Amino acid sequence: MNFRKLGSSGIEVSEVSLGSWLTYSGGVEREQASACVKAAFDAGINFIDTANVYGRGASETLLGEVLSGYERSDYVLATKVYFEMSPTDRGLSAAQIHKQIDASLQRLQTDYVDLYQCHRYDEKTPLEETMGALTEVVQAGKARHIGFSEWPAEKIEESLARVGGSQSKERFISSQPQYSMLWRSPEKEVIPLCEREGISQIVWSPLGQGVLTGKYLPGTQPPAGSRAASDSMNTFIGQLMDDRVLEAVQRLLPVAEQAGLTMPQMALAWVLRQPNVASAIVGASRPEQVHANASASGVTLSADTLAAIDEALGDVVVR
Repeated sequence: MNFRKLGSSGIEVSEVSLGSWLTYSGGVEREQASACVKAAFDAGINFIDTANVYGRGASETLLGEVLSGYERSDYVLATKVYFEMSPTDRGLSAAQIHKQIDASLQRLQTDYVDLYQCHRYDEKTPLEETMGALTEVVQAGKARHIGFSEWPAEKIEESLARVGGSQSKERFISSQPQYSMLWRSPEKEVIPLCEREGISQIVWSPLGQGVLTGKYLPGTQPPAGSRAASDSMNTFIGQLMDDRVLEAVQRLLPVAEQAGLTMPQMALAWVLRQPNVASAIVGASRPEQVHANASASGVTLSADTLAAIDEALGDVVVR
């Protein structure tokens, strides 16, 4: 496993990280989740990402139980705040940030998280208030660093303008966007801005929720046991299950074969080709998936392979 520096911090994270969005919030039983976490440690993965809203606390609770058996210094832990936890608990107000970090730490059975992320931008709360509360969380030792997910470039710039001076706020070190061969929109504004400002990308859905593994065939039902076939995990995969997308992905199979790679290895190596990407977050419901994904670390794609990927996907790519 190779490691990369996380933004301007001194933290080094594994190129492949373990996520818990749909899997450990209810899609996977505790025994399976525990086996996947063990497999992650065995594979050299040190970075685990979750959020308070995943299963309304279920993912954090499960990870708290599983990770209690490991030395806290052996892993980098990230969680998030913003989405609705109850009819009256949502957003990035100072009150919510302080309330939700305490609840997350309790569920995670730890005194601090390494990275506390704003899950989305809160249009209803002044940015000054949000940044002030995040700064207080860091000053209190409840989080080592802060990050954001899916913030527009102009809001990132506004947050950075609050760093420095007598009322200086904590600086973001990470961005968590959706990014994959199929979804490239961060390349337009977010990645160039973050590169200039020392903010790393921690990308979610680098495998297109499993579509880029090639296991979903156009015109056929999803295979049993897959994410698309699961009522608890298929909520967001529908937009990628279009036959045009699936046909394009099938054209990637010979490209991967020519490169001597599996489809997941090629998809993960594609996002990791980007120097601004510190880690690619993968979900896993079985230990063998963890090891298969971890094997993408250190893989370099040739110029010919990159060109063949672009030709195969054509106009199904979102830019």
